[in-house]
Amino acid sequence: MKDGTHPNYHQTKVTCGCGNSFTTGSTRKELKVDICSACHPFYTGKLKYVDTAGRIEKFQSKFAAGSYASLQSKKGKKK
Repeated sequence: MKDGTHPNYHQTKVTCGCGNSFTTGSTRKELKVDICSACHPFYTGKLKYVDTAGRIEKFQSKFAAGSYASLQSKKGKKK
């Protein structure tokens, strides 16, 4: 192999949002991930909604307020 063409390979510490951490090899020295095998629903078998941007709460609050026109009764609409 030629020198200087490949990136350096490091022992990498991977930290998950759930608090789990492990080491692996990568070209970066540290990685931060949102979800890992310790908290992913496929591996744990538990149903978990992964919502980092608050979309589920925003969706539920819109439906709770009844602000969608399609949910309103048709009696109040004019033809």
